[in-house]
Amino acid sequence: MKITLITSVYNNQETIAEAIASVLSQTYPDIEHIIIDGGSTDGTVGVVKPYQDRLATFISEPDKGIYDGLNKGIKLATGDIIGFLHSDDLYENDQVIEKVAQAFMDYGVDSVYGDLTYIDKNDPTRIIRYWQSGGFSLNKLRHGWMPPHPTFFVKRDVYERYGLFDTRFKIAADYDLILRFLGKQQISTHYIPSVLIKMRVGGASNKNWKNILRKSTEDLQAMKNNGIGGVFSLVIKNLSKLQQFFRKA
Repeated sequence: MKITLITSVYNNQETIAEAIASVLSQTYPDIEHIIIDGGSTDGTVGVVKPYQDRLATFISEPDKGIYDGLNKGIKLATGDIIGFLHSDDLYENDQVIEKVAQAFMDYGVDSVYGDLTYIDKNDPTRIIRYWQSGGFSLNKLRHGWMPPHPTFFVKRDVYERYGLFDTRFKIAADYDLILRFLGKQQISTHYIPSVLIKMRVGGASNKNWKNILRKSTEDLQAMKNNGIGGVFSLVIKNLSKLQQFFRKA
């Protein structure tokens, strides 16, 4: 079972090497790593190039944002399973992909997901928030629940059947995709009860009040598009994030 990992990056020379190293450290033997750079103008390309012979694909060209980059990666993927590692993120340990592959083989599902920790931008050992996903149910999805998208691994043929990221969304295309796959199309899934991803704080969706408002507007549109949830679901979705500050991994 080949697993494709896709990284979409733009102007992130500070952490892209750590993300690549996190992939290279994985014990699972059959990994295809694709990096799509959106035409970075800092030193990102120079950081990536020394690793090029250990990557399946490296493309650097202007694109329309992170989701456009991820879509390019999906179209190039040859793995049975597709996952994403953002250029700010790290795997929790070197056995994450092995654990993911085992879950697909053991449970015969279309997708798997796990838990995520938010870490300090400058100190990866300092945990800020702990996103404990818990088991999936359609009722929870209707009430604002979602798994952390960076931990969401999906069979490639699901993308072929039900589509890629909708790039009309600038911040919430991942939520729209999750609602489409797990809710509208009801693909099967399995929860891995352990931390898979460490994500640095400071993502686009929470960068400022303008982005927070846009994220909420896009979340509502995603719910409408997929016939799942509404304003009440959005309120619960946002309030549920508060408990992440009090849980410990």
